Amino acid sequence: MPRPPSPESFLPLKPHWFHVLLSLADREQHGYGIMLEVLERTGGKVRLWPATLYGTLKRLMDEDLIEESDERPAPEADDARRRYYRLTRLGRRVLAAESTRLEDLVRLIRAKRGMAERGAES
Repeated sequence: MPRPPSPESFLPLKPHWFHVLLSLADREQHGYGIMLEVLERTGGKVRLWPATLYGTLKRLMDEDLIEESDERPAPEADDARRRYYRLTRLGRRVLAAESTRLEDLVRLIRAKRGMAERGAES
């Protein structure tokens, strides 16, 4: 049986992949819900058009980072045509690794900015 890929082998994540994984971090969602959450979370700066979103969902499923969920909301709150997605175990690990990578990058930026500001004051 082949070993699963390491989370680090996916890094750095493509921005669309990161936003989709982040949208699924705390709950299962359907495609349109993911699209709306990303749009709201980014203040409209990241827009996942349907072709981009559904291509990304397919690639994430092919890489075993997300999977289709069998769980559905109550019928009166659902549309039978919707497909719901959730993170896989590997997907959670990849999201955590990318989050750590981005946090480290932000720390580096802040440190560099601090050095530049101190240099400007001298």
